[in-house]
Amino acid sequence: MRKITADHLFPVASKPMKNGVVIVDDTGKILALDRRENHDPATLETHHGAIVPGFVNAHCHLELSHMRGVAPTGTGLLPFLKTVVNHRHIPQEQIDAAIEQGDREMYEAGIVAVGDICNKADTAAVKRRSPIRYYTFVEMFDFLQDDRAQATFDSYHEVFEQQADSDGNRKSCVPHAPYTVSPTLFSYINNCNSKLIPDLFDFSYIGNPPFSISIHNQETPDEDQFFKDKTGDFVEFYKTFGIPLDHFQPTGSSSMFYSLEHLDIRARVIFVHNTMTQPLDIKAAHSWVRKEQSYWCTCPNANLYIENRLPNYRYFLDNQAKVCIGTDSLTSNWQLSVLEEMKTIARFQSYVGFETLLRWATLNGAEALGFEQDLGSIEVGKTPGLNLLDLGPDLMLQPGTKVKRLV
Repeated sequence: MRKITADHLFPVASKPMKNGVVIVDDTGKILALDRRENHDPATLETHHGAIVPGFVNAHCHLELSHMRGVAPTGTGLLPFLKTVVNHRHIPQEQIDAAIEQGDREMYEAGIVAVGDICNKADTAAVKRRSPIRYYTFVEMFDFLQDDRAQATFDSYHEVFEQQADSDGNRKSCVPHAPYTVSPTLFSYINNCNSKLIPDLFDFSYIGNPPFSISIHNQETPDEDQFFKDKTGDFVEFYKTFGIPLDHFQPTGSSSMFYSLEHLDIRARVIFVHNTMTQPLDIKAAHSWVRKEQSYWCTCPNANLYIENRLPNYRYFLDNQAKVCIGTDSLTSNWQLSVLEEMKTIARFQSYVGFETLLRWATLNGAEALGFEQDLGSIEVGKTPGLNLLDLGPDLMLQPGTKVKRLV
């Protein structure tokens, strides 16, 4: 048993405590929360700073870790995607080493759980032995070609079968983005995930879905333009790869409405990036998917890396949206650190306070992945991991704030 204390304790699910004590067993399970004056100082592990739960990285592409520094910054999404497509294939031993390093970096950055996007099975072995808990999203895309949907699904389903779903890890099939997934492929994905529901006639899961899905959402202005009137750079992007779009008819609305029409609303839905998302889109999702099952994952450093822009977080705060935080990949980021993402938000949109950011980085992410029974907040019975942050005197994130993993 360990008794760990610091100047401040942020349980997240309850009010902060000054000089709080966290009592944990040898597995890291929280046994009690208390105050320092109730204990013999000689029995305490005393630290300066703030104790917070382990971080949750709600969106990552671990399998792209070998592409660190390959893509130039500030090009915009479509040139970035072309870089990813053209530079994925290098010797497997280099890919494997980079995946190992990426997993290790996240652990050292105080991350306890990751929502990870996969197109291949390269990360499966690392996830099985990692101390980090993973929710693997096997991502599928057929570039809006219904006639390719079956073959596309079959090839990615092989990847799905190779991913671990034991020892706390979970998995599901997910669409890549509205502009790359046909209605037919959406239906195959939804049918596959139906098998994750223990009993299709048991509706007790409503409000507590048995699985999660993710979808890249409104990352660039061209995405909405494509769906509204079939103009913009996506038309040229498809032409570059020789993919026909004659059959595609614009919807006259933002891409969000196409997604909502086809997404499996039985799931927790994680909308990722949301750089261009407007209040109307948020309200539509909250109405269609249910507010309680809608999560909005922001990856600020990736947004700056690729598009040099950030979402307007006021829209999400004003609509009481459940925001969580992701790092995206080392193709589009300088590191895999949730703390660095929090710092970026605090720097550029400082009206988002520390306690709000902390909830985004912990409990909201755990809920989005369905891991909230164990992770995300410092509560009796949970094993959330404990991080120590060296905050400034006003309990705010500083440019030099670092994280130390305590448990």
